[in-house]
Amino acid sequence: MNARTETLVADLMREGDQLAQSGQSVSAAVRWHKVLELEPEFPPALNHLAMQAMQRGDLSVARDLLQRAVAAAPDYTMAHANLSRVYSAMGDADAALAQINAALKAEPVAWGVHIEKARLLEERGKDRAAASSYGAAMAYMPEALQQAPELQPLIQHARRKVAENQAQMREFLLARMGDQLRTGSPRQLERFQHSLDVVTGRRDMALSRPLTLPFPRLPSIPIFHREDFDWAPTVEAAFPDMLRELQSLLEENAEFVPYVEMSDYEPKGQFAPLDRNLDWGAYYFWKSGKLDEDHARRCPKTVAALSDHAPMCRVPDRAPVTFFSALKPGTHIAPHHGATNTRLTVHMPLIIPPDCALRVGGETHVWKPGELVMFDDTILHEAWNNSDRLRVVLIFDVWHPMLTPVERELVCTTIQGMLDYNGHDAMGEL
Repeated sequence: MNARTETLVADLMREGDQLAQSGQSVSAAVRWHKVLELEPEFPPALNHLAMQAMQRGDLSVARDLLQRAVAAAPDYTMAHANLSRVYSAMGDADAALAQINAALKAEPVAWGVHIEKARLLEERGKDRAAASSYGAAMAYMPEALQQAPELQPLIQHARRKVAENQAQMREFLLARMGDQLRTGSPRQLERFQHSLDVVTGRRDMALSRPLTLPFPRLPSIPIFHREDFDWAPTVEAAFPDMLRELQSLLEENAEFVPYVEMSDYEPKGQFAPLDRNLDWGAYYFWKSGKLDEDHARRCPKTVAALSDHAPMCRVPDRAPVTFFSALKPGTHIAPHHGATNTRLTVHMPLIIPPDCALRVGGETHVWKPGELVMFDDTILHEAWNNSDRLRVVLIFDVWHPMLTPVERELVCTTIQGMLDYNGHDAMGEL
């Protein structure tokens, strides 16, 4: 095609598209036929005319036009998909499936083509394969489209088919394993059970996403086992003293401050409802690495238990950050990611009414007073108090147990260097 012909074809195709969109299908067809006079095997023109023929019920004409289009352009996804529709309307299921596979070969991430393949497979009673195609469609469909009201019946059907298939596969796998799942303790089988949950759609894969300082090759573990930390029993033994000191503060109406205090220039996002709001209040013992001497005097046994026994992160002018965290009734801390996976966040549950919980990744944990909870806060997590009473936990950070002493020192130096380079106000909490 020479340059002059190419320009004429482009102008005619544009005019045809505009006429078709305005409902002038006959005039549009005239433009597309003129294109074929200039370029007899021009695939888009053949495709448009084929769709008009299909709408008229001229399936043989539509088939012939589309066969010409895919012969001229073997990677033309739309023509393959439309030819599949024509074959399906003609009752040729095998040819329809072959063409939809050709469309996917040309464009593997085309969610609409996956939907069409799922429909064809479902019609043939191949429910497992159909569920796989529905799953691919949902994976590739943009989030905005998944919220579109007009697509909800289709999306709900696809998700239902995927869920049914995952449940059936779970039962199949459990039957296959037989006695294998009875050979180990719950702790020994925990990781595998989580794997099975991910494979069969019961939970998402929990992935670490540090916002400020990522540290590679540390496993993404949502909630750690407190039994694995030799310092934990000593800190837990201080629970009665911590609770008494907290209750004294509450009886004296000690001043808590909002935990979320953001500058006017940073996007608040999910924290907007809590910004400078005492619905999530904090009573600090250490903040930005500095001990509050007055608060320490008022809660000496709380401070001593942490200072003497917990391997808290210590970074000059940055860490520890340790506080009583008070969540008022009806308060929800929206899902979010923490700054660095070089540490674990630790909760000492103190006042825990019903209907309060912490979710990390796919795991929901209900606090038990006096039992520490250690988790990786760079995995998406949230917390809520749906009760009518105050919830209070003591929060502090400890080094990730897999970091070596050398790595801890290097992390400290890195954080201090980042702060000096970027400015202390340019970085969130570490």
